[in-house]
Amino acid sequence: MRIEDEIKQKTFKDPYNKLVVNLLYTHSYIVSNQSALFKPLGLSPEQYNVLRILRGQHGKPITVSSIQERMLNKMSNASRLVEKLKQKDLVLREECPSDRRQVDIMITAKGLEVLEELETAVYAFNRNIVKLTESETNQLNELLDKLRG
Repeated sequence: MRIEDEIKQKTFKDPYNKLVVNLLYTHSYIVSNQSALFKPLGLSPEQYNVLRILRGQHGKPITVSSIQERMLNKMSNASRLVEKLKQKDLVLREECPSDRRQVDIMITAKGLEVLEELETAVYAFNRNIVKLTESETNQLNELLDKLRG
């Protein structure tokens, strides 16, 4: 469905304005649908992002500031997200032995299990929500990379 129909707008001032609105609307559409996927496990898309970052560390600890740098949504409060994940026993927070001001974060076995449980569902979700061919998907990825410069 065209963005004009989705937001009930007849025309845009120019194609650049339309593109920005379309990207923002599409982002919201994807996040809303992702939230429904993660909700049964008590996770938000941002918490899922943190767990994925931690899994990518392959058992090595990482600081909250390093997590923040890698987050998809830079406006997320990584400290708060880590605390919520800690309360669910999905991550460990430990004082860094070499710098007591620093806190090391690691994913737990339970956190890895949650990611494994979600893996097939996320793969299917991505395939379902992106209604493009593989060639179109590759082209859009290239265009989005180019857009960000």
